[in-house]
Amino acid sequence: MARIVLITGANRGIGRELAAQLAADGDTVLLTARHKQKAVRAAREIGGDVHPIQLDTSDQTSIDAASAKVEAGHGQVDVLVNNVGGLFSYDQRPSDVDLAHVQDALGLNLFGKWRTTQVFLPLVRKSDNGRIVNVSSEAGSITRVGPYTSAYSVSKAALNSFTAALAAELKDEGITVHAASPGWTATDLGGEGGRLVPEGAASIKHVVNLPVNAGTGGFYQDGKLIPW
Repeated sequence: MARIVLITGANRGIGRELAAQLAADGDTVLLTARHKQKAVRAAREIGGDVHPIQLDTSDQTSIDAASAKVEAGHGQVDVLVNNVGGLFSYDQRPSDVDLAHVQDALGLNLFGKWRTTQVFLPLVRKSDNGRIVNVSSEAGSITRVGPYTSAYSVSKAALNSFTAALAAELKDEGITVHAASPGWTATDLGGEGGRLVPEGAASIKHVVNLPVNAGTGGFYQDGKLIPW
């Protein structure tokens, strides 16, 4: 049965590729982007049952409007993929990183996803098999944190903590919540040298497609659980 899957930041990179893969499998994809025309263009190019929606995860009014549009047009969300993220660089040592940069990273990688989840959760609750997937990073794993990406890593570790807390809250409702890492991927964020975008998207898709009996509150990369 086709699902209704909403993906934030899906006009390019991993989000766009994930949208294309899920649409090819027959899912209804709600492709969101900060700018409406970018969402429209991406949806048109992908084809299939893909619907463009303007959604800026930093703007409460934008999220509220997107939620109202989705409720009116589709009634529910089966899978919410919180994909928007970024602000990765190798000059973020904890001893001298600009804390304004850390705040920006937390805003994008944590609060934007948290804000979006709160607004769309009522629509996920209307699904018989609701699922929330937070796109994280192996750089957010406490066991793998290095000294040069602290702002990004701390924001992703915080996202992982939010994921685990939300999973615990929603477990008895039958809504599963997971974190998914695409691995180092050659996107605008990841730069050259990483894996191909379809591979990174496939790592996220695996979590989107996990069976219900896989439980909740996991952190996955390439189909395998990785340490928080």
